Amino acid sequence: MYAIERHERIHAQLSDAGRVTVVDLATSLGVTPETVRRDLDALERAGVLRRVHGGAVANGKTSLVEPTVADRANRAREAKSAIADAALALLGDDFSGSILLDSGTTTAALAERLAHWRPSTPGTQLTVITNSVPIASLLHLNDALELHLLGGRVRGVTSAAVGSPAIDQLAHLRPDIAFIGANGLSAEFGLSTPEEHEASVKSAMVRSARRVVALVDATKLGDEALHRFAELRELDVLISDADPAGTLRAALDAHEVEVIVA
Repeated sequence: MYAIERHERIHAQLSDAGRVTVVDLATSLGVTPETVRRDLDALERAGVLRRVHGGAVANGKTSLVEPTVADRANRAREAKSAIADAALALLGDDFSGSILLDSGTTTAALAERLAHWRPSTPGTQLTVITNSVPIASLLHLNDALELHLLGGRVRGVTSAAVGSPAIDQLAHLRPDIAFIGANGLSAEFGLSTPEEHEASVKSAMVRSARRVVALVDATKLGDEALHRFAELRELDVLISDADPAGTLRAALDAHEVEVIVA
């Protein structure tokens, strides 16, 4: 295979997935990792991609990129739906207690399912706490739920309440399970997001919960945004649409993080 053909294949995979790894490319292209690294270096010089540890990401994916909720709504829709189904299954039919829903489109997919939740057994109670205005609007009509909306300044980009009011409220709460989204999850940096106020609230959520479940689609595995809000050791479960590989999988195993592939 000529170099130009490899470059076209690499570019196509970047367009589909947003990132590529040296190991996967070497296997799919039938070349050595050294050849792949040279190809990635050449494509980076051409402005097609940005090199990261173990591979590359599309040139537009940087640590500061923060798409709006509207922009993210249709991205990886099938993956987010599968992740939401797995998260709901994790709760089980007889769950009775409190859950915390972070803002985001994957957690919103879970909220869409909870909007129709009904107790399977008498006496079952489900309390939902969230800092997301869209999620609250999905759930507030379900009289089977007890809904708590955290206060604070609402960011236009994410429609999430941030700031000291939300963080102070979380300090006085101990929900049974927190379902948390992330813009990036990597072996070295943990869970991250581009905006510092969002990161502070996410950190408070992680600290408050008895059990922390990250809902992260495959396009974000291995990525790193600017602000870390949790280390892998603080995570109990990862639900994704792909099985993490390489150093990320090793790090998750080392910290005894349960991985559920939706």
